[in-house]
Amino acid sequence: MAGDVPEHLADNLKRLRDARGLTQQQAADLSGVPRPTWATLESGSANPTLQVLIKAAAALRVSIEELIAAPRARGRVFAASSLPRERRADGVLQSLLPHTIPGLRLLRLELTAGAAWELVPESTGTGSYFFVERGRPELSLGAERHRLVAGDVLVTPADEAHHVQVTTREPCVAYRLVTPLPSGF
Repeated sequence: MAGDVPEHLADNLKRLRDARGLTQQQAADLSGVPRPTWATLESGSANPTLQVLIKAAAALRVSIEELIAAPRARGRVFAASSLPRERRADGVLQSLLPHTIPGLRLLRLELTAGAAWELVPESTGTGSYFFVERGRPELSLGAERHRLVAGDVLVTPADEAHHVQVTTREPCVAYRLVTPLPSGF
């Protein structure tokens, strides 16, 4: 573990400097550390003093702990099996977001031929963006009906129940994004 610190420091310094669009010279100038010292830090062969670490961390606006910790992954994979899913007799409703984000929902709907689902109302001020990938669903809001085909996007207020029905013999795959409506909608 302790032997990994110089390597972690080198990786983190370079990643953070690059993320801020700085050259080694600019980072050295911001920190007050000579550029050759900065280059040595990024090479992984340095054994910096606490004062040098404090200056480098301040220049990059991070803690010393973040400089010496194992580099964080830029992305994280969530297996499809770990995502919230509701199996229904006539299809599957799956969240495509691994965590709850207030005011935002992204759902994937797999509907069998003949399926009829009621999509629950969402918060006032939110909109529903319903995108059809495959199939021909019909979406109803009260007396208003919309027949959709692959590629169509229907945008509606999301604060009332939506009824989705597949009236054809082919299954349907669609996505529903619920998000705050833009002003003027």
